[in-house]
Order: sequence, then structure tokens, then C-alpha cells
Amino acid sequence: MTETTPEKTPDIKSNQLQEQPTAVLRETVPMKELREFFGRAYRSVMSAAEQQHVQVAGPPFAMYRGMPTDVVDVEAGFPVAAPFPGGGEGGVTGGSLPGGRAFEAMHVGPYETLPETYGAIRGKMQAEGLAPGNSMWEYYLSDPAAEPDPAKWKTLVVWPVA
Repeated sequence: MTETTPEKTPDIKSNQLQEQPTAVLRETVPMKELREFFGRAYRSVMSAAEQQHVQVAGPPFAMYRGMPTDVVDVEAGFPVAAPFPGGGEGGVTGGSLPGGRAFEAMHVGPYETLPETYGAIRGKMQAEGLAPGNSMWEYYLSDPAAEPDPAKWKTLVVWPVA
């Protein structure tokens, strides 16, 4: 496939986001340990949300602060229906996904190919004379335990404008 085939070029949309409260676990993690961190974070956040009687309001996500390198500042958790009061076990805290203008694209395929989607979003921002923000997040819409074929995994990539 070439770079211009529809299968490889994600549909990128500009969107005006509303701030979304979250319950998260935030750590600085080596890239090679992200999968283990995500499993631990999602279990901890779900447990803390149940203990605090806070309703989860969307799929699991991970927000990256700064450009990822070999080590990444990441928070993983869930959007929640109301601000999370904090005090959860295992370091779970309340946070938020910021509001404002952002570009979104649906990535279909393995996580290892996500940089291609980020590159397409960056290109679209630059073509419109905009600069990418220093944080971005991914909603994980497929459960690898339920869908074993990575080619079918869906990840919504959200990258705010600076």
C-alpha cells in the first residue's frame, strides 16, 4: 500500500472538546513497560472508582505529556461521570482531559503502528498552520483479550492544538 491509500491514511477531524473528568494513575514509565503499566493502572482505577462509587463514562485511555521518548510521562485510566475525589488506593487520583480544539483520527491496527497516525495528524496540523500541543491521548476501543488480531484493533488518537 502506498501512503495515499484510504486504508493507510486515517480520516482526521478537527473537533472542539469539552473538558472531561478522569480517574487516573500517573507515572513515568519506560516505553517497553507500558503494557504492564496499563494493565496495573486500569485495574487500580477501576477498583478505586468502584470504592468511591464513581461511574466510569468511557473507554480506557492513556494521556501522554510531552513527546514520548524511551521513557514517557503517562497517565492511564478512565473518563468518569463526575470529578473523582481522589484518595484512591494505589495512587489513583482525579484528573481531566482538557477542552479546546483538537485533531482526532481513528487508528486501526497494532499499537506499534500508532506513530504513523500521529505523523498524519501532525502533517494535517502543519498544513493548517497550527502547532501540536504537548499532550495527546489515546482511547483504546478494542480489548486485545476479546480481539486477538492486532490488525483489527481500534484506537482513537486525540491531539490538541497548542
